[in-house]
Amino acid sequence: MQIRTPAVAGMFYPEEKNKLTKLIDECYLHQFGPGNKPPTKDEKKIFGVICPHAGFVYSGPVACNSIYSISGSNPELFIIIGPNHWGIGRSVATMKDCEWETPLGKVEVDSDAADEITTLSKNIESDFFSHTREHSLEVQIPILQQTFSNFKILPISLINQSKEIAQDVGMAMAKIAKKRDAMIIGSSDFTHYEPNDFAHKQDMALIEPILEMDVDRFYDVLQERKVTSCGYGAMASTMIACKELGATKGELLRYATSGDVTGDTSSVVGYGSIIFT
Repeated sequence: MQIRTPAVAGMFYPEEKNKLTKLIDECYLHQFGPGNKPPTKDEKKIFGVICPHAGFVYSGPVACNSIYSISGSNPELFIIIGPNHWGIGRSVATMKDCEWETPLGKVEVDSDAADEITTLSKNIESDFFSHTREHSLEVQIPILQQTFSNFKILPISLINQSKEIAQDVGMAMAKIAKKRDAMIIGSSDFTHYEPNDFAHKQDMALIEPILEMDVDRFYDVLQERKVTSCGYGAMASTMIACKELGATKGELLRYATSGDVTGDTSSVVGYGSIIFT
């Protein structure tokens, strides 16, 4: 079994275990976090979530809103989909026969689910190399490790984030989720490197069709307003999968930018925590 070693430990989050667990706790209790440590007592049925994937000091509190909302359950499988920022490897890639290592230990990839999803989708291929440098999936895993136990992951990395790809991948994810106790995590940040006020306006315009689960309108807004959201295909795939599973709406739990967190509002990145119910 291959080991997928951390690509961004020591950069996006601490590489020392005790510092990492302490920071995740602080993210849960942060003013932009849920304000409580898991588990939640809310028993709301949630089909999937959207989480940001920047450095924990910037986006960790917002991300913890999504993870806290599902912490009352203990899914056996997390289907984690995000953009391939590096553009290396396959256009749409999962992987198998592998464990992902973080400072908190190792998490096994569900190889059976990986094999199955490559047959369900005409676009998803299995490729270890595609995942070697990508942070959008990696940064979700330590928070999951601290919050849940005994789970596997199905990682999916996207270079091609077109609507057609999102439709194919989203439906394939839904078919996997229907057979398992699974939770879908769409990993994406929103606007990149714009003034804070402008980022808020751009992102709220894009979040509106996400909450309505309107994928066509989502892509229209993305293109019309030129919203610089890195994982738009991951969010669209998550919307499509959750709708197929029975979700009828999205709910925005928290929105904030790096500027809201740090106070430097000149050039920010936007982060949203959204659940689908």
